[in-house]
Amino acid sequence: MKIAFVYDAIYPWIKGGAEKRVYELAKRLVQRGHEVHWYGIGWWWTEDKQEDIIYDGIYLHGVCKPMALYKDERRSIKEAIYFALKLFPKLMKKNFDIVECQGFPFFSCFTAKIHSLSGKSKLIITLHEVWNDYWYEYLGKMGIFGKIIEKSVINLTDKIIVVSPKTRRDLRKIKKSENSIIIPNGIDCKRISKIKPSKENSDIIFAGRLIKEKNVDVLIKAVYLIKKQIPDIKCFIIGNGPEKAKLEMLVNKLDIRDNIIFKGFMDSYDDLIAYMKSSKVFVLPSIREGFGIVVIEANACGLPVIVVDHKMNAATDLIINNENGIISKLSENDIKDMIIEMIYKKEEMENNCIEAAKNYDWDKIVEFLEDYYFQFDI
Repeated sequence: MKIAFVYDAIYPWIKGGAEKRVYELAKRLVQRGHEVHWYGIGWWWTEDKQEDIIYDGIYLHGVCKPMALYKDERRSIKEAIYFALKLFPKLMKKNFDIVECQGFPFFSCFTAKIHSLSGKSKLIITLHEVWNDYWYEYLGKMGIFGKIIEKSVINLTDKIIVVSPKTRRDLRKIKKSENSIIIPNGIDCKRISKIKPSKENSDIIFAGRLIKEKNVDVLIKAVYLIKKQIPDIKCFIIGNGPEKAKLEMLVNKLDIRDNIIFKGFMDSYDDLIAYMKSSKVFVLPSIREGFGIVVIEANACGLPVIVVDHKMNAATDLIINNENGIISKLSENDIKDMIIEMIYKKEEMENNCIEAAKNYDWDKIVEFLEDYYFQFDI
């Protein structure tokens, strides 16, 4: 088959969950004999060279020059519209059996729809999240426009992939007649199994962007409470973001600088996994996750994972209580109790965690995706 992915952010120049998903699946589709293209921003472009390239067998098509994806910590509407407009002439030059467009940031889906209406492809849209009323929390009164655009995108096609059961439930609140398929995100189990633990040990580890929704401050307060029982408790916080300075101030205020170490952003994926393998429990106090890939990565390292119960958190679908982790309330007291419990249960839960992660191996997931594509390759 001849397949095209549409997403402005391209891995490895941008390292987020959606772009990593597209890369891992596209790479494996190439290995299975398909011709795979990816239309995105030309992150590899220079002033002298603005050409398409092949990366790991994937044909990468630059649509426009590199530009900021975010403005004021939110996805730039200007960038999304500009990308969708610049995408049109590039995409229309070629025919594909399948064009799979990532649902957010929306506008490129309309361009891909025009391509499919012209008979040049069949359109599939992958939804990582469905926000619906959350748009009002995100944009205030202007959230009505987010809701309208989101609903319009959802109605562009009946061929919809969702990455989690939560996303499917949220989708059905908007589109009663939907017939989506769940094809989750994944991990490379073989690669993770070969990485050795770091020589630096910790009891607790967090990894993610330091933004308000991640609630790392609640984790810090939980560590402060744990210190009263376990004075030498140690927690690694991996990642950067706009909340970092506030979080560092909180650590200083609580006088737990010896207990919490900020490791910053990890350029090396292997280093991140190594730190996970040298820890005992992973804590993700986030209230909004479209999937929660770090949960699976931590499980693959043998770590039980603590997530919080919230209507916007799809990571709770990944946890079976006392099997591969536990679901907590968003409270420093509850998280404190769960951390202590998971630390002591780590060894007995380790094998269950690793087995749970194997269900999300990319090699299995690409088979599901290929089978889904074949339904429309007529």
